[in-house]
Amino acid sequence: MANAPAAGHALDVLGLIARRGEPVPAAAIARDLGLPRSSVYHLLAVLTERGYVRHLPEERRYGLGLAAYELGSAYQRQAPLERMARGPMDRLVDACGHNAHLAVLHGGDVLYVVEQRAPGRPLLVTDVGVRLPAPLTATGLAMLAALPAAQVRALYPDRTALVQRDGRGPASTTQLRSWLQQVRQRGYALEDGLVTPGLGSVAVAVLDANDYPVAAVAVTYPQGDVDDAERERLAAAVRRTAASLAARVGRPRPGPRA
Repeated sequence: MANAPAAGHALDVLGLIARRGEPVPAAAIARDLGLPRSSVYHLLAVLTERGYVRHLPEERRYGLGLAAYELGSAYQRQAPLERMARGPMDRLVDACGHNAHLAVLHGGDVLYVVEQRAPGRPLLVTDVGVRLPAPLTATGLAMLAALPAAQVRALYPDRTALVQRDGRGPASTTQLRSWLQQVRQRGYALEDGLVTPGLGSVAVAVLDANDYPVAAVAVTYPQGDVDDAERERLAAAVRRTAASLAARVGRPRPGPRA
């Protein structure tokens, strides 16, 4: 708790710059927030280092940085999506009889934002707010497979950027690319006990109008209860839910074939 006041002051600085709508001198920030200039300069240095603030030395002013933009963009993607997803996710659980969840990509991780549980099904580690390495999850693989190759290379430039669990998971960037190609060919992503032993998942990415994966829908099931035919049925249900959410975020529905 010792750093709580500093965290509050940092948020106050960000809030003030955001409200102004244009870069602000450090002296004005100190004056309007009633903080010592030395403290303000220290806060600005940390925020600039983390990318939330950018310094304009020619003007001696500070504006919002790219990280602040990314944070706001992430909220815009997640908050409305969470609300829009509740109904379709409920229907998915009813149709499949298994737990379902919605995740978004956050750097090299997935962040779970919706968890809908089916009666009598086991609790999952993929609860709301949980983050896991994307290549180890079906939702992560589904979204990574939809990203441009250059962005995947930026996230995983070499094998040191990859995480394995109990010796499982992609061990190299070449293997990761192979896995993602399989996802694209199959039309959905699979995960077989990497997150929780005995449980598997099938996932499909939710694409926006620019074909960018804003989220992924998944169903998780006991592996012993699902054969190949049943997994295909689950994948079809997940695909319909992902398409429904994609339409809600502005992706045009495919027209009739000529």
